Amino acid sequence: MNEENRIDDVLIIGCGDVGVRVARLVQGAGGRVAGLVRSDESAERLCLHGIEPVMGNLDDSASLAGLSAADKLVYYFAPPPGGGPFDSRMRNFCKTFEPTQLPDKIIYISTSGVYGDCGGEWVTEKTPINPQTSRAQRRADAEATLQEWGCQHNVPVVILRVTGVYGPGRLPLARIEQGHPVLREEESPPTNRIHADDLAMVCLKAAEKAIDGDIFNVSDGQPGTMTQYFNAISDLLGLPKLPQIDMTEAKQVMNPMMLSYLTETRRMNNQKMMEQLGVTLEFPDIESGLKNVAMQLDQPNMGYLGSVGH
Repeated sequence: MNEENRIDDVLIIGCGDVGVRVARLVQGAGGRVAGLVRSDESAERLCLHGIEPVMGNLDDSASLAGLSAADKLVYYFAPPPGGGPFDSRMRNFCKTFEPTQLPDKIIYISTSGVYGDCGGEWVTEKTPINPQTSRAQRRADAEATLQEWGCQHNVPVVILRVTGVYGPGRLPLARIEQGHPVLREEESPPTNRIHADDLAMVCLKAAEKAIDGDIFNVSDGQPGTMTQYFNAISDLLGLPKLPQIDMTEAKQVMNPMMLSYLTETRRMNNQKMMEQLGVTLEFPDIESGLKNVAMQLDQPNMGYLGSVGH
């Protein structure tokens, strides 16, 4: 693949918030962007961002017939469906392309959750994965499925294992406004984050510099705690800090997903991302990232309930 093709002709699978941010960067460099959508409403949304809509539904393999990614860079951002240990959407995607329709490269956004519980230890890309929730198992299945497919068809595959994403429009406002409790600070384990704009930038760097088989931990490299994160957002919004409870009570009142963020702990090492991709983060810590959010508090998408953990 030549340097020009890496950023000039892009297809995004799962073009939500992060996909739109990536599209803006590609468009700013003069590139073209298309996005797979399954509804007219989603198509209209992409058109507003100058993204060409391509109709298809990852849950319906027949609807993907004829989808071409020839000479394109593909970003796969679509989440797995709910339930079970397998990602049927990724499997449908990998069955789609004829030999003449194959992409030049695929970059897949996975999750740091595939590492499972590491007892708060530092995690590198060489740490064996150990997915313990069905959600993480589906992501691990998607990684393996795509890597195997890439090997079979000689398509380079790059995996980004992403931590909790925050930024304008991606704060857990509903939990704060509803007063959901958080774990006591002294019991709160480490969590990891990346600003959404930095994630989009890393996606472009991966297109430019990553090679087949590369895996990168994507994080700002400054782990904090979930309680610190919620307290910082409360301070940002001028709201009272949330009540704190111990782990015994948390297991009784918190939902399983939130508990998984508190019981599967790790510190994500981002050295490979920083060095191999030549990344300079615009928001290298939560303080600088939330200052950016504060400048955009009047934007209408601030009500979006964003990612909270890992």
